[in-house]
Amino acid sequence: MVSRLFRQHPDLQFAHPYHASIDDSVLHILQQEPQWRVVDLPDIAILHYGYAPGAIASRNKLEKARLSMERFLAEHPGDAYTCSKLGALYLQIDRINDGIELLERGLKSGQPEAPVLYELHYHLGIAYSRLKHAAQAAQHYQLAIAQPIVERLKLGALNNLGSLRKATGDLTGAKLAFESALAIAPDFATAHNNLGMTLKALGKLPDAIAHYQQAIALNPDYADAQQNLAVALLKLGRVPESMAHFQQAIALHQQHNPPEAQRLREGLLQMGFQLS
Repeated sequence: MVSRLFRQHPDLQFAHPYHASIDDSVLHILQQEPQWRVVDLPDIAILHYGYAPGAIASRNKLEKARLSMERFLAEHPGDAYTCSKLGALYLQIDRINDGIELLERGLKSGQPEAPVLYELHYHLGIAYSRLKHAAQAAQHYQLAIAQPIVERLKLGALNNLGSLRKATGDLTGAKLAFESALAIAPDFATAHNNLGMTLKALGKLPDAIAHYQQAIALNPDYADAQQNLAVALLKLGRVPESMAHFQQAIALHQQHNPPEAQRLREGLLQMGFQLS
């Protein structure tokens, strides 16, 4: 959710050293010229290939971003937005404790707006999940979800909360989180796959299969969903269908994760199945 599409106005300008936005100047203009209105445009998606892992690495983006935000934060230590962005970056480069310190600082810095509060809590959820502090992680994901922001922006927290609950054995809670994500975005393939795994753990194989199939319909190259569907079909004795999906899963894994493709081949061989 970014401020990039806007009318021309002489007082609109970008602020912040990284992830620059016009939000600050918009608020100033609204105080001076209250006739303006800000609108949300739903269902706009942009494929921003500049943030693909290869592009980030080749341009040294993380290091440039870190240095830029650290300089800005030294001059503005209470800026919640920069605390959120730099804290998240620290998590990305495995400086978890530094990330938590910044994210907690952002929460204490006055009254951050709801979108910034969402990001602070969301990334704290990730941080505490990585530290295996499940209760704290769940609390922050729930606080993120409670923020009054566009519902579709909550999908990351809902999906992560569902995965956390599943990992801790709360299958009913996991199911509710994934279903909540799909109520917002029925086209969210990852949530279909994760709900399928939860339903499988609950012993509801036909329902799990339906969600795996939906995930694949939305994303035919979804290797994990193909593999999960194959396993579920095999458990029901639908061997030819199962092998067909195992074949597709192996072919997809071979493109991006060859060790997983090999592990899957060897596992099937040990069970007496040999794919062509």
